[in-house]
Amino acid sequence: MSDSLSNASPEIFDRASLRRHRERAAAAIGEHDFLIREVAERLLDRLQDIRRRFPLALDLGCHHGVVAELLAGYPAGLGGIETLVQADLSPAMARLAAARAPSLVADEEALPFAEGSLDLVLSVLSLHWVNDLPGTLLQIARMLKPDGLFLAAMIGGESLKELRAALMQAESEVEGGVSPRVSPFADLRDLGGLLQRAGFALPVADMDSITVTYPTALKLMGDLRGMGESGADRNRRRGFSRRETLLRAAALYQERHADSEGRIPATFEILYLTGWTPHASQQRPLAPGSAQARLAEALDSAELPSGDKADPKR
Repeated sequence: MSDSLSNASPEIFDRASLRRHRERAAAAIGEHDFLIREVAERLLDRLQDIRRRFPLALDLGCHHGVVAELLAGYPAGLGGIETLVQADLSPAMARLAAARAPSLVADEEALPFAEGSLDLVLSVLSLHWVNDLPGTLLQIARMLKPDGLFLAAMIGGESLKELRAALMQAESEVEGGVSPRVSPFADLRDLGGLLQRAGFALPVADMDSITVTYPTALKLMGDLRGMGESGADRNRRRGFSRRETLLRAAALYQERHADSEGRIPATFEILYLTGWTPHASQQRPLAPGSAQARLAEALDSAELPSGDKADPKR
């Protein structure tokens, strides 16, 4: 892309491995989709608060069609969506999603949609696997019509911190070295700026935290694999993890975090992104110096020239 926001984005993630993980998970995804479903519900709650119609919408990274399923449960037609198109990196996931709405196979890093063709783009727990997130955001902005809406949720950098620490220590003890076992995630502080650089108006990035409890760390790892969320860091150690390493990590997790009933918590930081493509009808910030009243008057206080200090006796 000639004018990508990131001309030399590092290849952090192995997208071919990610596709294989999604393909492998597809058959039993319904047994492990609790987090996808919970975040999709929270994202659609945000859409419900927006009094606008979005006739043509895209679910980007649709997994097995959870968003389409939930939308069907809104009798009034949430968001005025008349047609929902679904897209996923995994052909197996796209086939499952096709039972609910039209779907296709598409890579978030090379999107096939025409400029100005969509009213709304939704994305649930997919964009944290993108290498060139600025470039993908730029593509999404181009796909949307003026005054179109982008609404997404992705996993954030503080997610699975308990598991990350236990795996690192276990691998160091058992194998004499450490490699990435949980992939790196985005930081909330960066996302608002990325939305703005991609050309979105009224950009908002905020965070929510979801804690899930498990009987063991091995069950947590099984759920991550079942969701297709196994690590896909290019620098990860290849091959299967040693059983001894995983058992040691599970023991460390239990020792550090188990509650009185022996259950362990897993923390997921969910980052939400909201942005609109520019349109003349949108609110704009006032130009500097255009205020009609002084702040000091509104606060009933004295206004001092720059550099002057207030009298502490006043």
